[in-house]
Amino acid sequence: MAKTFDVVVIGGGPGGYVAAIRAGQLGLSVACAESEPYADPKGEPRLGGTCLNVGCIPSKALLQSSENYHLLHDGFAQHGISVTDAKIDIATMLGRKNKIVGQFTSGIKGLFKKYKVTFLPGHGRFVAAGGAGWQLDVGGEAVEAKHVIVATGSRARTLPGLPVDNDVISDNVGALDFASVPKRLGIIGSGVIGLELGSVWKRLGAEVVILEALPTFLGACDEAVAKEAWRVFTKKQGLDIRLGCKIGTVLRSAAGVTVAYEQDGKAETLEVERLIVSVGRVPNTDGLGAEAVGLKVDARGFIEVDAHCRTTLPDVYAVGDVVRGPMLAHKAMEEGVMVAEIIAGQAGHVNLDTVPWVIYTSPEIAWVGKTEQQLKAEGVSYRTGQIPFLANGRAMGLGDTTGFVKMLADAATDRILGVHIIAAHASELISEAVVAMEFSASSEDLARIVHAHPTLSEVMHEAALAVDKRSLHF
Repeated sequence: MAKTFDVVVIGGGPGGYVAAIRAGQLGLSVACAESEPYADPKGEPRLGGTCLNVGCIPSKALLQSSENYHLLHDGFAQHGISVTDAKIDIATMLGRKNKIVGQFTSGIKGLFKKYKVTFLPGHGRFVAAGGAGWQLDVGGEAVEAKHVIVATGSRARTLPGLPVDNDVISDNVGALDFASVPKRLGIIGSGVIGLELGSVWKRLGAEVVILEALPTFLGACDEAVAKEAWRVFTKKQGLDIRLGCKIGTVLRSAAGVTVAYEQDGKAETLEVERLIVSVGRVPNTDGLGAEAVGLKVDARGFIEVDAHCRTTLPDVYAVGDVVRGPMLAHKAMEEGVMVAEIIAGQAGHVNLDTVPWVIYTSPEIAWVGKTEQQLKAEGVSYRTGQIPFLANGRAMGLGDTTGFVKMLADAATDRILGVHIIAAHASELISEAVVAMEFSASSEDLARIVHAHPTLSEVMHEAALAVDKRSLHF
C-alpha cells in the first residue's frame, strides 16, 4: 500500500525543506523527497539543495576565509597591525567549509524530526492523478499526496562542446574544492557566481581573468553601482575582466586549458591552469514526470505558475528556481512558506518586487526595487539621493569607506522605488530598504527614523535625506 500524505514536497533545497517545515508546523502530514547526495561521504541523499551544499553557504565560508587572509596581507597595516609570513592552509579552509555544510544538513534533519516531516530519500516524480490526489514514485516507492509542491531547484548551465570535469574545467561545484590555489584562473561569465568565486581565488593569490559575453558589466545593477564596482574590481583589486567575448574552442593541455575567443572582432587566446564556467543556471524539471500528468512546462524548462505558485494542475504548486522570478534561495524559501500556508487555508504572500539581491564580493553589492535606468525607460519621474560611505564614522573606523547608498523615490508621492548599495556589509543594510518598500514607505519616512550612531546604517538615513537635498553630513 502506498504511503499517503497531505503534502509531498519534491526537492529538499531552500524552497522545499522550508515548505515542508512550515506545512508540518501547520499540522499537515508532510513528506519531502530528495535524491541528490552532493558530497555526502556515504553517498546518501542530503537535504539543503544547491544553496546549502554547493552554493550560498560554502561559497560564503570561503569568501570569509579568503577575506581574512587578504586582510592579514593588505588590510591590517592601517590599524598598526603587522603580520609576517602568513600562510594559507587550503585543506583546513575547505575542511571548515565542509564542517559548516554538514552542520546545516544535519540541522535540517533535526527540524524535520521536530515538525514530524518524513524524509523520503529518492528521486520523486509524478505517475498519475488518482488515489488521495496524486500518485508519485519516490525512488521506486509508491507515494500518494493530496497536495504536491515541486521544489527541484536548478543546475549550472553548460556551454556546448565544453564538458565540465570539476577538476581542470569546473562549474560552481568544483570551484569550491580546488586543492591548491591556481597560478592563473580563467572564468567564463562575470555574474554573481563568477565574481564571488573569482574574488575567493584572487585573494588567495591567483591571477584571475574573467571573460564576459555581454558588452556591459553587471547589467542588472544600477549603472552607478556597476560603474563603481568596475572601478574597484579592476583598478584596485586587479581582476582582469574582459567584456564582449565570444567563446570559441576550449582545449585541455598538460599546462591546463586554452580558451579561444573573439573580442571586438579580434581573435584572442587565454591560457589558464584552471577554468570555471559560470554562465547561469537552468531549472531541474527533467525526469519530473510532468508529461505523465500534463504539468505545463515552458520551452526553457520553467513550470508555469500564477502569483501564488499554483501550477496548471489542481493542488500542485511549484516554488523556487523552477518558476518565474529570480533564482535566489530567500525567494524560494518565502514561496515555500506561502504555499504551505495557502494549503493550510491561510493567506500566503510573496512580493517579487521587494526581493533583495546580493553579490558577496568585497565590497558587497545589494539592491532592491527599480534601477535608475529602468525608471528612465518606463518614463517614471523620480528623485535621487546618493551618499558615500566616505562621510561615515563607522566606515572610517572599520577602515573601509568604499561605496555608497543610492535611493530612488517617486517625484510625486516620495514612495521609495529602489535602493542600491555598494559597500562593506551591504547585505545586512539592504533589509531596511526591503521593509520600507514592502510597506510603501517614503524617503521622508526613513529620514524621520532615528538611526544609531555611529553605524553604517546612517548612510541609508543620509541618502533618504539627500532625496530632499537636505543631507546633514555630506
